[in-house]
Amino acid sequence: MDVMQDLKDQAERELDAVRRRSLDLLEPLDDQALIRQHSRLMSPLVWDLSHVGNYEDLWLVRAAGGRPGVDPSVDGLYDAFRHPRPNRPSLPLLGPAESRQYISQVRDQAIEVIDQMEFDPSRPLLAGAFVVGLVVQHEHQHDETMLATLQLMDPPGYRPVSPAPPSPSPSSLRVPAEVFVPGGPFVMGTDDAAWAYDNERPSHLVSVDEFWIDTFPVTNAQYQQFIDDGGYRTSRWWTSEGWAWRQEAGLEHPEFWQREDTRPWSRTRFGWVEDVPPDEPVQHVCWYEADTYARWAGKRLPTEAEWEKAAGSLTPTAANLGGVSFRPAAVGAYPAGESWCGAQQMIGDVWEWTSSDFQGYPGFESFPYREYSEVFFGSDYKVLRGGSWATHTSVARPTFRNWDYPIRRQIFAGFRCARGEKIEKRGS
Repeated sequence: MDVMQDLKDQAERELDAVRRRSLDLLEPLDDQALIRQHSRLMSPLVWDLSHVGNYEDLWLVRAAGGRPGVDPSVDGLYDAFRHPRPNRPSLPLLGPAESRQYISQVRDQAIEVIDQMEFDPSRPLLAGAFVVGLVVQHEHQHDETMLATLQLMDPPGYRPVSPAPPSPSPSSLRVPAEVFVPGGPFVMGTDDAAWAYDNERPSHLVSVDEFWIDTFPVTNAQYQQFIDDGGYRTSRWWTSEGWAWRQEAGLEHPEFWQREDTRPWSRTRFGWVEDVPPDEPVQHVCWYEADTYARWAGKRLPTEAEWEKAAGSLTPTAANLGGVSFRPAAVGAYPAGESWCGAQQMIGDVWEWTSSDFQGYPGFESFPYREYSEVFFGSDYKVLRGGSWATHTSVARPTFRNWDYPIRRQIFAGFRCARGEKIEKRGS
């Protein structure tokens, strides 16, 4: 078999698969739904569609292929740093038909570039494989962003019809509530994952003290106990910043939850109103809510080093990923995805907040551009790990680092708790 041709064929299959996912996601919507800004927190969906094409044009057609690009005049419209999300509807954006034509023209040139590309697996950061991976992962990440936008649509909402995730077996729930992780060093990050981003690199030794971590993410039923115990009305559980935000935002429950009088909690999920499933991981909670719950429970959020050590070398082979079910699975549904220490569902279902600020690793180097990671470093952003039900397998790896503001709720985020003294030492 021609190894080079096989790599090129694989690259084209990955690009085709993510494009089909993007277009299938938007296919049920009319033009007005694509153009409208459904929330000031999010872009118009048509902006995301053209943006993924523009990103592919910048990095795969121009940077990797040395071509002039399809239409450099639109670069400014789709520069996420130049135009914050609330301002994007006022831009002269390409319409839905124009966007589809634009991304198709970019793809035609991208395929020509790949056909002429030389892949060097021994030099992943300089090889064509990384550029393809950069583009594929970027579009899958925007598909998840578009799902968050679709969740925010006004009634009647997006209303997908999708299969239910698997149900747990009784035996899969006969496990301890938390598992022990022995202290000591482990290798955090990666040097050799071909598609890994700069913030996952370089690998380095980190030593953590022994700790306990929840076997499963915190469930809706567990979170409801926190609500019923006055968790949102008791300031002592909150940090001063968290309490100030709770009061300013009027937080009383997770986003999209509602309850009338003494009736059970319900939630709105893509336009459907349903009872809150007690055994699913709670989602649409911000970092402040997760941190407060952990304090209320007598625990804390894990650091991202603790989270990665507990996850070990998990692969996304047994996990709720890819937007198949449009919801988290009940805890215990994926016992085959258990990590080496016994923790379950660390990959998929919900992004998991950690206690860590987003920072570069020792020896960090920006690649291929500062704006992917470096400009976000600092205490303004908290790290999330593990991926959600909407995350594609291409980024569902234990080293992948997501980050967001501690007030962010529209993302598909939950958490699990840890306990034990929090001590970390980093080596080389």
